[in-house]
Amino acid sequence: MSTEETSRFVRLRVELVLEVQDEDEVTKAALRGLARDPELPEAERAHAEAAVTEDTAEALAYLVDPFDLVNEVPGVELQQASWSSERIDYDPDSADWELDEDDGEDDEEEEDGIG
Repeated sequence: MSTEETSRFVRLRVELVLEVQDEDEVTKAALRGLARDPELPEAERAHAEAAVTEDTAEALAYLVDPFDLVNEVPGVELQQASWSSERIDYDPDSADWELDEDDGEDDEEEEDGIG
């Protein structure tokens, strides 16, 4: 594919599983961040404070910003981002949690002559 046919846009997918060891610290950090945000309207601030206080996953979603992940990468500009968080049951020994599981499926297809 020539350079003219190649898109300049890249979708980067990242999945993280975090172990929350101190829910109070996560909540406090999110509340401090909300308090320092001068552009946040008061009505939204009250809603956000309630959300991060009630749910640690919401507090993490507030604290982890995709812009922060790429803002120092030279030659790129973040165009769009979305993210969410949820509580999950996690078993690191389960086959469901293997890293690069998509790569394994592709390898299998290639071995079967499909890919």
